[in-house]
Amino acid sequence: MLSRRSVNAETVAQEGLDMTFVAAATAPAQVRTHLKFRLSDWGLLRAAEDVCVIAGELITNAVESTPDREIRVRFTRERCGVVLAVWGSSDDLPVSRPLAELSLTDITPDPEALDPGHDDGTGGWGLPIIEALSAQCGVRKTHPHGKWVWSLVSF
Repeated sequence: MLSRRSVNAETVAQEGLDMTFVAAATAPAQVRTHLKFRLSDWGLLRAAEDVCVIAGELITNAVESTPDREIRVRFTRERCGVVLAVWGSSDDLPVSRPLAELSLTDITPDPEALDPGHDDGTGGWGLPIIEALSAQCGVRKTHPHGKWVWSLVSF
């Protein structure tokens, strides 16, 4: 984890999180750990499951679109909920796939699932998951490049 500024623990507990991470496969787990601690400090562990699912999706998307760079994570407490925002340097806007009903072939084991490079076609469902768990969510482009993708989880 890379942190651009030094902040004492009391200030962070009151304000939330504003951290920078290497865009690597380990980032989602690192961020989820920080989020759980913050939610615990705020007495909001009841929201941890939804927040951590959303974090995993947002951060994975940012890591995939900006590999080997940095991503930024902001997490704040608002009157009506918590806001999680993830910044990545990619200018590509997220695209939500329409939901489809599952068929029997979707739930049967895939014998090639563990083969390197195998694409089972199930990727790209992160945004519908985020939309389902969020009271609101959106994206805001930043200058000169990049974007913030955010989610509000209500209590």
